[in-house]
Amino acid sequence: MADENIQDGGGGDGRGGDGIRTFPFPVDLSLLGVGMQVGPMGAGLTWHAQAPLHRVHRIDFHVVMLFTGGPVRHMIDFAEYGATAGDLLWIRPGQVHRFSRTSEYRGTVLTMQPGFLPRATVEATGLYRYDLPPLLHPDEARLAGLTAGLDQLRREYEDATTLPLSLHTAVLRHTLSAFLLRLAHLAVSSAEAARQGRADTPGDTTFTLFRDAVERGFATNHSVSAYADALGYSRRTLVRAVRAATGETPKGFIDKRVVLEAKRLLAHTDMPIGRVGAAVGFPDAANFSKFFQQHTDRAPAVFRAELR
Repeated sequence: MADENIQDGGGGDGRGGDGIRTFPFPVDLSLLGVGMQVGPMGAGLTWHAQAPLHRVHRIDFHVVMLFTGGPVRHMIDFAEYGATAGDLLWIRPGQVHRFSRTSEYRGTVLTMQPGFLPRATVEATGLYRYDLPPLLHPDEARLAGLTAGLDQLRREYEDATTLPLSLHTAVLRHTLSAFLLRLAHLAVSSAEAARQGRADTPGDTTFTLFRDAVERGFATNHSVSAYADALGYSRRTLVRAVRAATGETPKGFIDKRVVLEAKRLLAHTDMPIGRVGAAVGFPDAANFSKFFQQHTDRAPAVFRAELR
């Protein structure tokens, strides 16, 4: 989001298989074609010429915004977040989001293509931990470290002449990794604080495996027992681990993920309601409607109509 060119990337219509408009990382517009961009935020910019930021859309890359002004209202996966100076927003691939027409976005924005960092770094930084909060409020010391890291990353990104491309890319990866490790620590700490300061326990590994299994299988598998069996845990162990990590039951965690995907499809596609239900594991449209209304207090058709 450094300037209009950086945001106007991609090509094609950007539609995923579910009909939600998805915009790719504009790698052809990054300096030297590397898999990341960093620069100042600006007004009236877009990822793509046909994708105004104020429209709900999905991206297939990471976005981290560090704000120097505010307040800013930003929607991510149907939740509104309010950010101000010193806050960060972390949007992950596949999440639907929308910029506010009335907010002035000021600060620095980092975008990163999946696959730019090695697997070990991806795991260490929790790049795909969708359970972590997108809005982060660092204290003064952490903000200073994150700001310095992002400033250094921007300097390395813009210095496209002093090193060969292979070394330039390697320096960017290392500098980006250092920044993301700081950011990941903040995100995990924030999640722990939200869980009333619970310390790490062996159950964290159990929850991580469960969370990843749900992300892979929620569209077809809603059974807590089936997940427990597949992971080799007793149902009781799984319940204890998920409750410790999230405050929810495993069933509640699964249902929350199913509802989120259903909302995405209802809001951003024209799929018939029966097909939306089938896409999230309900072959019977009546059962899907009952499930959706139980969790949202709205029938699927009403929810869709309210957003259009």
